[in-house]
Amino acid sequence: AGLDDMGELGEKRIRAAYKVLFKTDMAIFVNDGSPFQENELKALQRLKEMKLPVLVIFNKSDLRKPHQNNIEFCQDNDLAWISVSATTKENITVAKEKIIELAPFYLKEERPLVRDIVHSGDRVILVTPIDSSAPKGRLILPQVQVLRDLLDSGAVTTVVREFELNKALKALKSEPDLVITDSQVIQRVVNQLPPQVPLTTFSILFARYKGDLEALIKGCQKIDELKDGDRILIAEACSHHPQKDDIGRAKIPNWLKNYTQKDLNFDIAAGSDFPDNLEDYALIIHCGACMLNQKEMNNRIREAERRGVPITNYGLAISKLHGYFERTIAPLKIPFRA
Repeated sequence: AGLDDMGELGEKRIRAAYKVLFKTDMAIFVNDGSPFQENELKALQRLKEMKLPVLVIFNKSDLRKPHQNNIEFCQDNDLAWISVSATTKENITVAKEKIIELAPFYLKEERPLVRDIVHSGDRVILVTPIDSSAPKGRLILPQVQVLRDLLDSGAVTTVVREFELNKALKALKSEPDLVITDSQVIQRVVNQLPPQVPLTTFSILFARYKGDLEALIKGCQKIDELKDGDRILIAEACSHHPQKDDIGRAKIPNWLKNYTQKDLNFDIAAGSDFPDNLEDYALIIHCGACMLNQKEMNNRIREAERRGVPITNYGLAISKLHGYFERTIAPLKIPFRA
């Protein structure tokens, strides 16, 4: 779909095209050198609002120079640009170099998941409940990724279910260096774990790995400001068959109502689409985003911030609702003020 479609169907195609930007790492905006049209200016403004890296490429340099107004617009809006010819190959190599230069940092640097908070030889316990929503015969993706990162770091890792934690603790000669748990069983884990043992959750690790942890921590504090009648958006990145005790549809809403003692309303958004009406919500609680890339998750955070809507994630919200917020973010050494 293009950005210049017309009519009722065209409007839907334009909206669909813009939604792709949430998954986009950077944008290459191609113009043939003729003056920017209104739809092009709107698209460039949208890219700027989303803080996407943009390279404007003026093609057909063998036929014409880019219009001076276009160049001035790029300069006034800090947009990188280059004039090229696909026919003569003029500046094609330079354009490729600019793309590499403008690529976001996370494409050039691998963001750590857990290995930066453990050392080789550390003893780590993973608590992975196997309930009705767990896939048959395997661990879920966040657990697998954390386990692999721990193995790569040289940590000695034990995987247990929540009711086996006490047995695992007794089997160790000394206390573990870190415990990582599924957020849903954090209360049961805390009941068995000495208070001095570092504790975090898979979802909080993914808040840092896939998103902006400090922004999500800030959003989590808005839970204390919720009022009767507020609407809460529960956002899930994947489409799965909901269970009776589904974490997003049942557990979090119940925990949130019990914590706030407010009459709250909840909507669910599942899959790749992010709702257009974010302003209708007092808070967005997002899943761990294991099915999204970093850019898509960060774009969702930026879009929520642009609309003035606080956003947090499952793990942070659950830890706060159970009273263990500061303890579970402490291993990540993120400055926090209550």
